[in-house]
Amino acid sequence: MDYDVILIGGGPVGMMLAGELALAGVNVCILERLKSATPFSRALTVHPRTLEIMDMRGLKSKLLDRGRRLPMGHFASLDTPLDFSVLDSSSNHTLFLPQSETEEVLEQWALDLGVEIRRETEALSVHQDEEGVAVRMSGPQGEGTLRSAYVVGTDGAKSLVRKQAGIPFEGHDATFMAILADAALPGLPPMSVVSRMGEKGIVSIFPIDSTTYRILMLDPERSSASKHEPVTLEELRSSLMRTAGSDFGLAEAKWASRFGNATRQASRYRDNRLFLAGDAARIHFPAGGQGMNVGLQEAVNLGWKLAGAVQGWAPEWLLDSYHAERFPWSTAMLSNTEAQFTLMDTSPGVMELRSIMSKLLLHPEVNRQMAEQISAFNVHYAPDDQAPYHALNGKRSTELILRLKDGDLASTYQLLRSGKFLLLHLSSEVKTSGEWDRYGHLQVIEASLAAKAPHWDDVHTALIRPDGHIAWAVPVSDPDPAGAIRDGVVRWAGALSSLTGGSGEQKPGGK
Repeated sequence: MDYDVILIGGGPVGMMLAGELALAGVNVCILERLKSATPFSRALTVHPRTLEIMDMRGLKSKLLDRGRRLPMGHFASLDTPLDFSVLDSSSNHTLFLPQSETEEVLEQWALDLGVEIRRETEALSVHQDEEGVAVRMSGPQGEGTLRSAYVVGTDGAKSLVRKQAGIPFEGHDATFMAILADAALPGLPPMSVVSRMGEKGIVSIFPIDSTTYRILMLDPERSSASKHEPVTLEELRSSLMRTAGSDFGLAEAKWASRFGNATRQASRYRDNRLFLAGDAARIHFPAGGQGMNVGLQEAVNLGWKLAGAVQGWAPEWLLDSYHAERFPWSTAMLSNTEAQFTLMDTSPGVMELRSIMSKLLLHPEVNRQMAEQISAFNVHYAPDDQAPYHALNGKRSTELILRLKDGDLASTYQLLRSGKFLLLHLSSEVKTSGEWDRYGHLQVIEASLAAKAPHWDDVHTALIRPDGHIAWAVPVSDPDPAGAIRDGVVRWAGALSSLTGGSGEQKPGGK
């Protein structure tokens, strides 16, 4: 094998997944046809759950240094904003940050971890067999073939990997095209925000920086344009005049693109040795800025599972759980983006519905529920049916502040920066006695809670997954906690007999 895993596509999702794999000691390569990362803003929103994930990898501060914190979000651009500040997290805000900046941080992280990135290299075909996957590619040195144990398509809506795997991309094509642009608008005061909605269309304008604005327009007169038709400066001016009543002195556009309400999803996210993540797995109307965030969450879900397969300790059900866990949440996200698009109709009936929805969002419980949905704080996975029942099983782990045995304080998010499982013993009766020393992908912590957290007062021991979800929690009342812990670790982190597997010279648990 040339590599353990080859990723086809080097956008933010590919870079995140590559970093996750390299963190676990996996030999990974990215094939990317572009010479350099995108210079355009594109996705501008980093949501709260994504910020928590970045915190778990020590990347959050790097993003915060570059972006602008916003305590509010929106659902279908309704008049009542979503209040993220009430969320139970230190990441209770979005981060306004151009995708180019996010990609730069993730690419540097991947490079620092030893990821090989082959730019100006295009994958031409993928073929899997019982032993691995052959990727035929074309690059600066000509055509050639690389082999790996697994391949992940992070190669966008036209995914070669998805097509070659024969995975159906089910859904519907666009019925309406809209425009995104980054432009100078000297007719607006610096850092202005404009939002207009009426019979002649919808426009939202907000500042990227002191000189550049993001423009989002739904202009009914241009709704049937081809996605591939270039957006001209004159079209931007005329659409702004119709939807906003002014072109705001539009002088130049740094970038402009069309997008539609096409909604499609791969019927499965895994085909044996081939996987899909990001836009290769689904496309949707970009409402609420969720797309990149969901892709990054998929990368963190898949990375440790693939690492376990490469290193020989992961049971087959763990790889299958990638589709089982992520597919339903992507489906839910597609439903909410379709609902948001429907609410952006300017017909009288929908305008009345928007008014009703805005009033509903004034109720704190309704607003919080929608904020948790858009931010992905509501994501939870099916509880392990072979573990003792506990309310925390499968849930997102909030950041816990722990008091360690030596009296020092530590955050669970800090402890997850190694990308390993966290076996957290909260009972003073626990004796680890070196039982898990051979599990290089598992760290054992004995501690107490320095601050109360919902449902954690009844926890004897919990296993927190590398992606920050709780695999299982053993309640204090369990009659045989040692047996439950042992069974749970073996089920999720592998039996001792499996820890010598893997390819090449990889050691169990990687670095």
